Amino acid sequence: MLALKALGVYLLLFGVQSASSLTHKTLELMSKYRLIDGHNDLPLHIRMLKNNRLSKFNLYNNPETATDITRLKAAHVGGQMFAAYVLCTAQDKDAVRLALEQIDVIRRMCTEYPELELVTTSTEMNATKKIACLISIEGGHAIDSSLAALRMFYQLGVRSLSLTHTCNTPWAESSSQHYSYYKRDDNSLTDFGKAVVHEMNRLGMLIDLSHTSWATAKAVLQLSKAPVIFSHSSAYTICNNPRNVPDDLLFMLKANGGLIMVNFYSDFIACGAHANVSHVADHFDHLKHVIGAEHIGIGGDYDGANSFPQFLEDVSKYPALIGELWSRKWSEEELAGVLRLNFLRVFKKVEKIRDELHNTIPSEVLIPVAEAQNDCRLVLRHPKIPEMVKSTGMRAYICLRSDALFWTVLFVHFMLLCKPIYYN
Repeated sequence: MLALKALGVYLLLFGVQSASSLTHKTLELMSKYRLIDGHNDLPLHIRMLKNNRLSKFNLYNNPETATDITRLKAAHVGGQMFAAYVLCTAQDKDAVRLALEQIDVIRRMCTEYPELELVTTSTEMNATKKIACLISIEGGHAIDSSLAALRMFYQLGVRSLSLTHTCNTPWAESSSQHYSYYKRDDNSLTDFGKAVVHEMNRLGMLIDLSHTSWATAKAVLQLSKAPVIFSHSSAYTICNNPRNVPDDLLFMLKANGGLIMVNFYSDFIACGAHANVSHVADHFDHLKHVIGAEHIGIGGDYDGANSFPQFLEDVSKYPALIGELWSRKWSEEELAGVLRLNFLRVFKKVEKIRDELHNTIPSEVLIPVAEAQNDCRLVLRHPKIPEMVKSTGMRAYICLRSDALFWTVLFVHFMLLCKPIYYN
């Protein structure tokens, strides 16, 4: 009912002919091809509002967020990639712990609520009649430059990682200049960064290039054996924000077989101007013209931004966009791809590359100490032992500093002089 009302109001206001017929047609299509959205930050709001106390959070009807179960169902959402987002200020501190806590709250949310189902494969995502939950990590700093940590996140169900957020990592470069972490010249993807790409290919993890610099994105597109995604980015030609994707990278994305999932954030849609659903559709039209509808998806970024276009204010409003694209003569086949089938195709291809690499052993590449050194990163070394003292049946290690030696000699001298008495 929520989606029906939203779509009906939009169509009437914009004077679309046969509004009732188009509304019915749109919802019927969305019921048949239930939407898979590439990026949602609801878990961040569970942390911000309730400190991850899921029992205190109303997941069915929540006026403080753009996402809840009632509105997801109203828009026929069939799958959602939920972000385990970690602030850039946690880099070189407790980013791994924070990522684990966000993964925990997503896993709990998607296993404790009967309308949701935690999935880890394209087959599971396609088969479920519930709202499928796929876990992504937003920000490569969450792995703390460790391939072992990356593998453990995979074991916990993580199937996508954005290589950066709004900060550089020691091995990849962000599109943002907001933070001063790991500034460098002409090294947008280091040797360790290339190892991350290879290991994600081997594991079967979706490489997410949203938030990376264009140079990093280009390097990854040239390197990755598997298709990649921009989980929540839009077209730079329509809105020249550096978070969006320019045409030259779009051509590379098409050659890679990957996917750009359009972000709805107003600043990325209309570059600060007042945005509406028609502006969003302009991005879809441009992307379709440049790379074809088969490389386009939806990554609304709900609850990750603070301003959304008119008629797309929350997750119940997706039908307004599909109705607009219908009115622009997009075909059912094209819209079925945008809603669902394109993402599933890419996910399956990522899994296919994983299967082809099954004989490849886990990478043991370590990042050079000089590239990731910080006060919280321990370098394991054997302790320096100045002298070893051996005695019958045991070994004792004594650091013979001058003060320790003085007090040891004094204690022995005292014991020899005083001859202590022992009581039975």
